[in-house]
Amino acid sequence: MPPATDPTNDTAAEAEAVQLECIRRMSPLERLRAGCRMSNRGRRLAFDAIRARLPDADATEVRLRYIELAYGADLAADVRLWLQDRGR
Repeated sequence: MPPATDPTNDTAAEAEAVQLECIRRMSPLERLRAGCRMSNRGRRLAFDAIRARLPDADATEVRLRYIELAYGADLAADVRLWLQDRGR
């Protein structure tokens, strides 16, 4: 049976093989740094998208919206209450 294909993967098999070989050549520290860069970039893109959708939102509201997006509405509501209790 052939392997299942991922409909969200638009990378050609040859290009993916090259990518994997490059990753295999990286040291653990290089892999960690690359992962951190990708994570930071994704977070920046999410914050940029939130600010674009809510141009009048202050920094706290943008962070709360990110928490909701990344970690769920329940945590965002808890953080919102925590901030209100502290007068923020």
